[in-house]
Amino acid sequence: MFDLIIRNGKLYDGTENPWTRLDIGIVSGKIANIGDLGHEQARIEIDAQGLAVAPGFIDTHVHSDLLCTKPEIHKIKVLQGVTTELLGQDGISVAPVSELTKPLWQKQLKGLNGDIGEWPWHSIDEYLKFLDKSNLAGNVVYLVPHGNIRTLVMGFAGRKATRNEMQQMRELVEEGMRQGAVGVSSGLIYPPNVFADKEELIEICKGAAKYDGCFVVHIRNESHRSLEALDEVIDVARQSGVCLHVSHFKVAGQINRDKYEKALAKMDAGRAEGIEITFDQYPYTAGSTVFHAILPPWMHSGGTSEMLERLKDPVIRQKVKEDFQSNLDYENWVLNCGWENIIIASVSTEKNKRLEGKNVLQLAEIKGVEPADAAFDLLLEENAGVTMVVHWGNEQDVIYGMKHPLQIVSSDGIFGGKPHPRLYGTYPRVLGRFVREKKALTLEQAIRKMSGAPAQLLRLKDRGFLREGYWADIVVFDPDTVLDRSTYEDPLQEPAGIHYVLVNGELTVKDGEYLGTTAGQVIRRKT
Repeated sequence: MFDLIIRNGKLYDGTENPWTRLDIGIVSGKIANIGDLGHEQARIEIDAQGLAVAPGFIDTHVHSDLLCTKPEIHKIKVLQGVTTELLGQDGISVAPVSELTKPLWQKQLKGLNGDIGEWPWHSIDEYLKFLDKSNLAGNVVYLVPHGNIRTLVMGFAGRKATRNEMQQMRELVEEGMRQGAVGVSSGLIYPPNVFADKEELIEICKGAAKYDGCFVVHIRNESHRSLEALDEVIDVARQSGVCLHVSHFKVAGQINRDKYEKALAKMDAGRAEGIEITFDQYPYTAGSTVFHAILPPWMHSGGTSEMLERLKDPVIRQKVKEDFQSNLDYENWVLNCGWENIIIASVSTEKNKRLEGKNVLQLAEIKGVEPADAAFDLLLEENAGVTMVVHWGNEQDVIYGMKHPLQIVSSDGIFGGKPHPRLYGTYPRVLGRFVREKKALTLEQAIRKMSGAPAQLLRLKDRGFLREGYWADIVVFDPDTVLDRSTYEDPLQEPAGIHYVLVNGELTVKDGEYLGTTAGQVIRRKT
């Protein structure tokens, strides 16, 4: 007697092999048998006739670090078939912290990760134990965030690290890896990571490489200097021995489109050299991040509080405006994409909720000031708790990257306000728009990019594939109807065509509805 049997479906095992017509029998949360189970019985049976049966999707770039503990909010991930998420992204996350750095991170991350009240942890181990005791709809994995360990060693200082400070950071990475993290992350446009040089990155990555971990990185520039930024992290991997994974790969701005193919060629060349390189990508031509990312790096020295104080100074404001117009030494969203393509996604206060969904030109018109001042004023009013959507690209380039064998699907979803539609729609969008409608990928290819490929990156030994003995993280969907319904104008729309989702063998989504199941686990690095 099985706990659950899935019958009559087309099995896509996560390897890109052609589908097979086999049943799956589940016992105690794991796949016990794959074969003809026509004469077997189970407590729960799912008839998957006409449906695809695939490994649960693994999202390699999310910002669910806090709200994964709120299943009534976080349920949108399992409703898309996502059963595992990689937390600790962009080098800016919730652990490790000290009593001194915790309030700084709580303030800086409120717009990005939300607010669940007090953080009853300091170390990565304590944070993961907190998640162990929380109600998780899906599984979570963690990266050691570069910014957190940097602030433990040197605060938000806007300078290069000394050799001794680098060594301390490396030791903190190793400690985090021993506590269960699977790699280290950085976001080289975000403070304090932006102040690190290549030597510092190499040193922290040696700490992850020692434990066969990955380096998941938002590169220093994704527009006019994207090729140089990619060269930097490839050399970090070359010199440290770490596995390199480039976050939400793109080249922003129409003027930079010629760099896209060249960047992919650099990754291929690195692979040919023997460096393990992959990248993830969301299936949209707009990005989303914290609104204060529009500011030049020097504005962030000392942390969020000092940045906000600087915004009150008219002389400093004028200098920032000049940077917006001509400075190519940082990821200048204003220069690359224009105020009209920068949209306010979420704010922290009720009084400014009406501004969510407006671009900065509209914001300026409402406030009766020029766009830069409207942006500065909003950051001050919201205590920096603002996120944005930035329209940067071309779908032809998205498809070109999607077809590349090193590509992995991710969402980079951010909760709150009027979010980027990728939060609600990423995985059904790939399956519906790009597999069924545009035929950019086969179904087998798409499923591998959502399951087997990320499992390989994260060294997950018993997930990501439909195999006997593996945990039963499974999604059952209709290839003919699966579709995202989330749009920029109306982003909080649940997808269609995802019929069933199992997390660790527990039925979590049935007939497209979340059942309230909290069977998710914290997945620690296997020693």
